[in-house]
Parts: sequence; structure tokens; C-alpha cells
Amino acid sequence: MKKFAMAAVGGTLAGIVATTYVAGPLLAQEGVREANVYEQLDLFGDIFERIRAQYVEEVDEKELIEAAISGMLASLDPHSSYLSPDDAASMRVQTRGEFGGLGIEVTQEEGFVKVVSPIDGTPADEAGMEAGDFITHVDGESVLGLSLDDAVELMRGPVGSEIVITVVREGEAEPFDVSIIRDTIKLTAVRGRTEGDTVVMRITTFNDQTTPNLEENLKKQIEEAGGMDNVNGIVLDLRNNPGGLLTQAIKVADSFLESGEIVSTRGRDPEDGERFNATPGDLAEGKPIVVLINGGSASASEIVAGALQDHRRAIVIGTKSFGKGSVQTVMPLKGEGAMRLTTARYYTPSGRSIQALGVSPDIVVAQPRRTAAAEEEDDSPARRSRSEADLRGSLNNDSLSEDEIRQIEEEREKAEKAAELREQDYQLAYAIDILKGMVALGPK
Repeated sequence: MKKFAMAAVGGTLAGIVATTYVAGPLLAQEGVREANVYEQLDLFGDIFERIRAQYVEEVDEKELIEAAISGMLASLDPHSSYLSPDDAASMRVQTRGEFGGLGIEVTQEEGFVKVVSPIDGTPADEAGMEAGDFITHVDGESVLGLSLDDAVELMRGPVGSEIVITVVREGEAEPFDVSIIRDTIKLTAVRGRTEGDTVVMRITTFNDQTTPNLEENLKKQIEEAGGMDNVNGIVLDLRNNPGGLLTQAIKVADSFLESGEIVSTRGRDPEDGERFNATPGDLAEGKPIVVLINGGSASASEIVAGALQDHRRAIVIGTKSFGKGSVQTVMPLKGEGAMRLTTARYYTPSGRSIQALGVSPDIVVAQPRRTAAAEEEDDSPARRSRSEADLRGSLNNDSLSEDEIRQIEEEREKAEKAAELREQDYQLAYAIDILKGMVALGPK
């Protein structure tokens, strides 16, 4: 027993000695690092003073410091940035769903401004801006070399004023100009409608109104359909949804999940990681769900699509999403400004990161581009087919009752509407067809 006790003490002493031996160099290294930091801060102060005293023109010290802060944050990643007091106030307004501007979510790539997505019903959307467009000039002024904040500042202006944006688009041989009239952007977070027996919920953004709008619209559509028994499934349309509030993404995913993890976040410190789990309750009452995504679906949209996909609660259809898998925290600063800092990555329930990879659809369906020639061909007389019933003096069908004939005509009308939808929105029509197939093959 004494031998065991001595061995234990000896081990403890050895550990203390080893710790002391290792800690010495580590403390020395930390001291060197701190000294280097203070030297760099002294360098910054020296440069600031020289600019203020010797630059060819008088400078605004406040603007100079803000530019230095902006540059420091911009050097980290495309989503970290400094928000001036005006920008911080604008961001708070945007999360409430109304603001002035063009209606596009943008990021920066290869020195140019890239459109993540236009927002439904906004001037940019109506002017024909598309996800993936590159903006090279604003009113003839190049944005190459500008920070994202500076480029966005160029696009700002009074409501009602015109802006001309030069766009480079994949598939177009030459850059072209798009004229847009600035307007007040009123975001409708969720729009609901019914296509046949399918409820379509179009979610355009994730702001404070998203979950309440979703619940209200879904309830209304189900009531108009005569109850959930008359609904074959739900399409969640997240195309060109640039994201928004993490809390709202979690709530939307939770609306269709009974249990399990929705998303987890991991920062630099493992102890700062969080997991968000679903609570009981499914607004769709177990009905099949299809989620539509494309290259303009980012951030919060990807959280919802990834969670429903991993839990096999929904089939994801469309094209690969944008791939923004990071979390930004907005931190208030002195003087009413704020700092938007990337503080974590998020992971879907299966543990996969979406950063730079995006959500891959279960079924890849691209939206075909319509050409003027194709539209003219569709409207040509040759495309309008004739049948036996169109012939003068044709015989009546004597095997069916009037009610049966009316039912057949109603079913045919539904099918024709579905075909029309295919011409207008091929991806949505495909999603609805998938739901019909799932219902047809499901339990009777």
C-alpha cells in the first residue's frame, strides 16, 4: 500500500515538473506575441498621424478610422463588415421587413459584386436581375477594387431615382445594362397559393414575420382546400431566398419536424457550440413535402432545406444552393454603429457543413430558359390540336352519364393547367408532379 501511495505521489510530482518545464516557453511565446501586437498598433498610430498631417488634402479622421475598421473586417471573409450608425439602423429596419433600395442580396467574388438573389416583387426582380449575375459597373463607374460596402453604397439613392447597372451573365456574349428605379422595398416574407391539390408556400426571406406568415398562409390555404384531407402535399419554394435570421430558419424547419436536431453551430471555442432541436408538432400533419432550391438559396434557406433533407422529411428539388454555411453575429459598438462578425459555422443534422458546397438536391432539375422563338411556336395555330369532338356532326359519347363526362372534363382541365404551369415554372411543376406520384404510390 505504501509503495502504491509513493508511486502516485511520484507521478504527481513528475507531472508538476513537466508542466512547469513546458509552461515556461509557452509563456515566453505569449509575451512575444503581445509585444508584436503592440508594435503593430504603434505602427498603425504612426501611419494614421502621418496621413492626417501630410496627406495632400485634409482628411476626415472619423472616416479614416472607419475605413481602417472596415478594411480589417473585410480581410476576414466576405460576410464580416463594419456597420456605420446609418447602416446599422437600416439593417434593423430590414429585419422588420421594409426598407429602401433595389431588392437584391449581393456578395463579392473575384473583385466584382455578385447577385445572390433578387427578392420577389422588387425593382431588381422586375428589371430581370438573376441569381449569379455579376455587377461590373454602377452608373458607368467600375466596382472592381471596391469593398462590398462601398459598392453597395454606390447602388443606394433616393426612392424614385434611376440607376443603371452593367451586368455580366453566364450565357450572354456581352455585358449589358439594366435600368432600375429605386423604391421602398416591402418584403412579404411568405406567399401561399394552391395548385390543384398542392399547397405552395413561397418563402422569400427570413425576417421577424416569416414564421407567423407561414402559419397564417398555410392555415388559410388548407381551409380554402376544404381541409388537410383534400391536400396531397406541400411545396416549400425557397428559390432565390437569400436567407436572414437564424432563429427564423430554425422555427420554419421546426414547423415540419416532430423531433431531432435542426442545426448545430460550432465556433472557435468548442464550448461555444450550440444545438437546436425540433419540438413536437407538424404543420403539414405528415403530408409529403418538396423543397425547391436554386443557386440563389442561401444561408437560412440552406438550413431549412438541409434539415428537412437529412430527416427525410422532404425531397429537395432544383439546383445546388449558394453554399453560405457561416453564422454572423451583429455586435453593437459605441456611437450606435455595429460590427457584423462571422462567429461560427453551421452544420446540418447529419453533421455536414454547407460552406462553399451548398445543399445538393435529391433530384436535379434546372429551370429552362424560354426564348422568344419558343414562345411564338407555342402560340402558333399548328400547336393547337384538334380532336374528333371538333368535327362537325361528330357522334356523342353514349357510354357515360353527364356527371361522368363533367368529371372527366374537370380532370382534363386540371391536367391542362398543370401543363400550362410547366411552361411558366418548370421546377415548380416538376415538384407538384413528384407529390402526385408520391400520393399515387402511397398507402391506400
